[in-house]
Amino acid sequence: MCRRGTMGDVTALIPRPRAGVAPGAVHVPGWLTEDEQCDLVMTCRDWARPPAGMRATRLPAGGVMSVQTAEDADGAPVKPFPGWLAGLGRRAVADAYGDQDAASAYQPDVALVNFYDEKARMGMHADREERSPAPVVSLSLGATCVFRFGNTQSRNRPWTDVELESGDLFVFGGPTRLAYHGVPRTLAGTGRPGIGLPSGRLNITLRESGLG
Repeated sequence: MCRRGTMGDVTALIPRPRAGVAPGAVHVPGWLTEDEQCDLVMTCRDWARPPAGMRATRLPAGGVMSVQTAEDADGAPVKPFPGWLAGLGRRAVADAYGDQDAASAYQPDVALVNFYDEKARMGMHADREERSPAPVVSLSLGATCVFRFGNTQSRNRPWTDVELESGDLFVFGGPTRLAYHGVPRTLAGTGRPGIGLPSGRLNITLRESGLG
């Protein structure tokens, strides 16, 4: 349960300035307010309820991902993409890039929700499923993770490791839209009880499918 208005567990002792990690890739620490984080956690819980709930995805080679994903896993129709979430995505692009025209043109219509427990990882991959070259907006909730942002050529170096804390925004597009990225670890003991996530991490990525 959220404890609204209690900022003690989200107050940074050391300021974390925004950073351009690579061309087109921007990290904005503390972008979401605590109340916004609470609302998103509750929304994710609603999305995770059956009939289409959370599951660990099976990989083509037979392995099972340690990350749990909310998706249409049982034949039920996917939940509709809410207009307010598209608005949040446009606000994110505007704040990350300082470009209102790019923000106005951004029309996200896909949200991927991943849950990481303290042992979960995500291997290096590139988001190539969408037809649109529009930016990816990533929102972090709960435990801190190490986010590895790499290059567009391979899963190997060079890469940059960034710690994403609860409420952080990460946007990547333009020349790094197809960069490989992953989560090598989630930091134990960094859960956020105040937003309803005493352990584990939720990550919401917004994308523009280009399917009309």
